[in-house]
Amino acid sequence: MVRVKYQQKKTISKGWIIGGLLIAFCMIISSILLLLYPFASKEKREYFSGENPIILNGSQKGNAIIDGESVYIPLTLIQDNIDDSVTYDEKSNSIIITTADKVVQMPSESLTYYVNEKPVKLQFSPIKDEAGELYVALEPVINFFPLQYTILPNSNAVLMQQNGDEFIHGTVTERDVHNEKLRLRTKASLQSPYTAELDQGEQVFIEEQEGEYFLIRKENGIAGYVHKNLVRAEEKETIAVVREQKEVSLPEIEGPIQLTWEAVYTKTPHPSSLPQMPGVNVVSPTWFELENAAGDVKNLGSIPYVEWAKNKGYQVWGLFSNAFDPELTYQAFKDFDTRQKIIRTLIHYSQIYQLDGINLDIENVKAEHGPLVTQFVREATPYFHEAGLIVSMDITFIAGGNWSEFYEREKLADIVDYLAVMAYDEHWGSSPIAGSVASLPWVEENLQKLLEIVPNEKLILGVPLYARLWQVKDSGEVSSSALSMDKVQEWLDVHQLTPTYDEASGQNYAELYVDEEKSTYKIWLEDELSLRKRADLAAKYELAGIASWSRSFANELAWLALNMENEQVTQK
Repeated sequence: MVRVKYQQKKTISKGWIIGGLLIAFCMIISSILLLLYPFASKEKREYFSGENPIILNGSQKGNAIIDGESVYIPLTLIQDNIDDSVTYDEKSNSIIITTADKVVQMPSESLTYYVNEKPVKLQFSPIKDEAGELYVALEPVINFFPLQYTILPNSNAVLMQQNGDEFIHGTVTERDVHNEKLRLRTKASLQSPYTAELDQGEQVFIEEQEGEYFLIRKENGIAGYVHKNLVRAEEKETIAVVREQKEVSLPEIEGPIQLTWEAVYTKTPHPSSLPQMPGVNVVSPTWFELENAAGDVKNLGSIPYVEWAKNKGYQVWGLFSNAFDPELTYQAFKDFDTRQKIIRTLIHYSQIYQLDGINLDIENVKAEHGPLVTQFVREATPYFHEAGLIVSMDITFIAGGNWSEFYEREKLADIVDYLAVMAYDEHWGSSPIAGSVASLPWVEENLQKLLEIVPNEKLILGVPLYARLWQVKDSGEVSSSALSMDKVQEWLDVHQLTPTYDEASGQNYAELYVDEEKSTYKIWLEDELSLRKRADLAAKYELAGIASWSRSFANELAWLALNMENEQVTQK
C-alpha cells in the first residue's frame, strides 16, 4: 500500500501583498518622475575662458585682441590651425605669408605691408606684440586665405570659418519638457555640467550629432549638447570663401619631360661640340650657384647655348645650387631679405638668358634647416611663376643624413611644378662595398615609397648616365671611379670583355681579375638595356618624365634608349 503524504498549502500574508504593491507603486512613480523631472547635473561651467574668445573648428582657440574695429589673433593660432607656412622673420621683424601666387611681408610697427614687394597701406599696424606674443590683424590676413570671421553678439567671441565648413540651421521646438532638458551640456548626457540655457523658438546652429544628442551652438558662440528631439533641423549651409589667384602662363611641354642636365663647372660648352639628342625636350645647365652668405649668386650663363637650345626646340631650365655647403645654406636662407635677394637675382638672370624654367638643386643641408629650404622654395615659386618660369626641384629618395633627411617632400610637392628624384648612388663613390650605381629593384622599391607622398604627375625620374668601375683588392680595400658610357665601352674593348646579364641588379655586368694588382675589377653597366628599363619604369608609374645626369656621360645610344615615346620593347 502506498502512503500518501498531504502538505498544507501556505497562504501569503496580507502584509507581504501590501508591501509588494507599495514597491511596485514606488517604481512606477519613480519612472514617471524620472521622465518628467530628470535628475540632471545642476553644475554650470563657463564655456569661454578670457576675453574675446576665438572659435575655430568647433572649439575655442585662444583669445583675440579687439582694438577699435581691428581684430588681432595669435600668430601661433594661424600656424597651428590655418597654414603652418606662415612664419616670423626675426631680422626684418616681419611676418611672412605665402600663397600660390603671392609673397606677403608684414613688418612690425608699420602701417604698410607688401604683396610681391608692392606696398599696401593700412590705417592700423598689421602686427601687435602683447607680452612677447605676436598677434596678426585679421583684416589683411583673410585676403590671402579662404577664411572669414564674425564678432558675435553678447560675448564678443570671434567666430572664424573656413571654406567648406558645414553646419545646419535649427530651431528649438516648443515642447512641454523640464527646463533641465533645455540646457546645453558639456557632454551628450544630462548628468554632465551645462554651459547655457535654451529658449523655445531660439535659432541655433547644429554642428554634429552624437547618439541621441545634437551639438549645437547659440548665436553668441556658446555650444553644448541637447537631445535631438528638442531641436528641429532645417537647411544646411556650407561656408564658401574663395580667394582669387592670379593665373600664370607657363611654357608648355608636349609629351613626357625628357630632360638632361648640362654639367657646367667653369665654362659652358660651345654649341658646335654638342651632339644630337633625339627625344630630349629640356636642357638644364648648372649655371647658377650660391656664392656667399650675403645671397650673391655665381653666374656661368651662355647666350649662345640658349640660342642653340631654342633652335633645337628645347626648353632651358637654368639650375641653381646651394654649392652643397650646409653652413652657407643656413646663413643665406635664414633671413627673408637674403632669400629675396637670391630670388630677385635668379629672376634677373632668367630674363637675360630667356629661360623657360628654374631647377633648384639644394643638397647637403642639416635636417633642422630643412624648413628654411622649404620656405625659400615657397617664397621663390610665386615670383618665378609670375616671371613665366616652370619651377622644378631635385630631391633624393627617402633616407637619413644631410643629403636626404632635410627634404620636406610632401610640402615641396605642393609648391613646385615638378620634383626630380635623383635615383642613383645606391653605392656611392666611397662605398666600402662594390655595387651598382642604381640597381633596378632598388630604384623601383624606393620609387614606390616616394609615390606615397609625391603625386606621380609631378615626379620626374632621374637616371644616371655613368657607371662606377670598382677595384676590389684581395686585401679587402675598395675604391671606384666614375666612367662615361663611352669610357665603359672602351674599358670593355681593351680587356676583351663581354658583359653578362645580372638578374639581381637588372643590368649587364662585367668583371676582370688582374693578378699583378691582386685586384678584381667590377662594373654594372649603364647601357642601352639599363636606360631603356629606366624609361620603362617611368612609363609604368606614369611619371612626368625622366632626367639624366649628365649629358656629357652619354653616348648616342643613350638618347634612343631614354626616349619615352620610343615603342621598342626591352630585351635582356
